[in-house]
Amino acid sequence: MTAKATELKLDIERIGTVSATLMQPANARACYVLAHGAGADMRYSFMEKVAAGLADRGIATFRFNFPYMENKQGRPDQPVVAHATIRAAVEEAARLCPGVTLVAGGKSFGGRMTSQAQAKTPLPGVKGLAFLGFPLHANKKPSTERAEHLAQVEIPMLFLQGTRDGLADLGLLRPVVAALGAKATLHEVEGGDHSFAVLKKSGRTNDEALTEVLDTLTAWIDQLA
Repeated sequence: MTAKATELKLDIERIGTVSATLMQPANARACYVLAHGAGADMRYSFMEKVAAGLADRGIATFRFNFPYMENKQGRPDQPVVAHATIRAAVEEAARLCPGVTLVAGGKSFGGRMTSQAQAKTPLPGVKGLAFLGFPLHANKKPSTERAEHLAQVEIPMLFLQGTRDGLADLGLLRPVVAALGAKATLHEVEGGDHSFAVLKKSGRTNDEALTEVLDTLTAWIDQLA
């Protein structure tokens, strides 16, 4: 499916301006506001592959940088800044893609900041949150404190998680998702790490694992509609 990539500038009230990209296939039926992880920006290869793969499936993506990444600062923004950035991105995506199903979330840190923003004050027009590797805890330091705010999220949530993800012990994540009830869905990618990369001995490639992620995400978005 042919998709048009538009480079943009996103204005965040009282904070500044960051880069953004709208990847919009013809006749897109949904738009995913896709926030990057803590260590790489919106142009990271994983983000590019997700945007291209969703475009092939008829879903637009709105990617953007958080201010710390735009300004090449090492430490992620404070939550208040991240939340404001996400709200600006959602508002702009809704303006650019009127009338389609709007979802939000993203990779690791970006997904967690999106769910925090939603828990504080619902993001206007957003029908669901999709997490590409929810960072339940620091690497190999199991805990569930980062998930406590999810109880305040009242829209559907999709957790896409690799079974080798060091930032999400599935023994802890499964009961967290179960406690959220029917609004939450967990899809486990067998053998995937925090970016869904798989070992050679698994018998499949990273591209095949990512295809599973994108097919699952697309089907979930279509159910929201």
